[in-house]
Amino acid sequence: MTTSRINKAPQHSLRAALSDPTLRILASAILVSTLGRGIFLTLTVLYFSRFVGLSAVEIAVILSVSSGVGVATSYIGGRLADHFSARRLLVGMVAIEGLAIASYTFAGNFSTVVVIACIAVGVNRGANATRSAIIARAFDGPNRVNARAVLRTVTNLGIAVGGMVAGLALLAGTAGAFRGMMVGAGVVYILSGLSLRRLPKRVDAPRHDPANPAPKRGVSPFRDGRYVLLTVLSGISGMQFGLAEMGVPLWISQDTSAPDVLISAILVINTLCVVLLQVPLSRGTDHPRRAGNIVMAGGLLMAVACVLYASAGGAPVVAAIALLCGAALLHAFAEILSQAGAWGLSFELANPLQAGAYQGMFGMGSALGAMLAPLVVTAAVVEHGAFGWGILGAVFLAAGAGVMLIARKASTTAVVA
Repeated sequence: MTTSRINKAPQHSLRAALSDPTLRILASAILVSTLGRGIFLTLTVLYFSRFVGLSAVEIAVILSVSSGVGVATSYIGGRLADHFSARRLLVGMVAIEGLAIASYTFAGNFSTVVVIACIAVGVNRGANATRSAIIARAFDGPNRVNARAVLRTVTNLGIAVGGMVAGLALLAGTAGAFRGMMVGAGVVYILSGLSLRRLPKRVDAPRHDPANPAPKRGVSPFRDGRYVLLTVLSGISGMQFGLAEMGVPLWISQDTSAPDVLISAILVINTLCVVLLQVPLSRGTDHPRRAGNIVMAGGLLMAVACVLYASAGGAPVVAAIALLCGAALLHAFAEILSQAGAWGLSFELANPLQAGAYQGMFGMGSALGAMLAPLVVTAAVVEHGAFGWGILGAVFLAAGAGVMLIARKASTTAVVA
């Protein structure tokens, strides 16, 4: 590909990577928007329950329905990025999400919150797919994965800072404080879109000359069996995030002797690992075979982490803390490796002429995993305890093995060709 001769060698430190102007624009926008997202994620459930008066069941329905919308809009966002300006699409989606977040403060009943949540989550997923299409066009193989790693690092930093800022509203504990903070989060989102207007034109889909016949676009990603299977397996692996957000806190508080404060400590462990290691551990995943091996390593680490989580169930306090911290560390490494390998394969196995559609398809897997994770994780951990942890570990291991086989076959095919 010509881009490999144009782009610079990948920069595997955060500071060096941000010397690239396109990545710097994306990272600055992500940092600002995730600051708002951190505020929103910290306050939203409490706001719905305390000040809107929604029940836990209603909140769960809202999360599930909006996540379902996000599955569809992931593909739609990527598809649109193949036909319209990806820059303008991204700016518009980010602005709409900001308005939706701010408008939560005017919602007074279940129906209104459902509508707003569907809009907010829908455009968020569409924006993610559009952003991935931009990365696919702006960078070559190794730099694509490095860009995703940098952006995930920045995302974690932004959310962490946003969560700390949201603590001010939690301390105040008033409806006015919550509403003011959430409106501020929406405004921050909108402001983050301003820098995105400076993205170069080359991130848009190539325009077709009406005087010349359109180039062959290739098969739809839905008809690319290999890519569909990669998407499904990556979505299954992505349930690791739901496990960290829901399963682990429930397990610690209900089934172990460890103090609840350990939940916060585990969140810190995960955030620090991602910030420090996501970029360096993503090296080389533009090569399919290496990417597959890395995903397999992530699946294996996740399986071991599940065993350690389960073992903490009947252990004394000190042992439970040690087991849970060890599991959290392995869990963090598993997430980092699984993400890095999946990113590499999502770019390398895609049709470059349909970057948006393929990245939208891949985003559907992530969205579907996010939608199913609360149900699957709760059923496994809460209902079946240690046995459920074992099942989850086997599922993550099988998903990693499946991705590795896809990658090895792809590598063999490429060599033969």
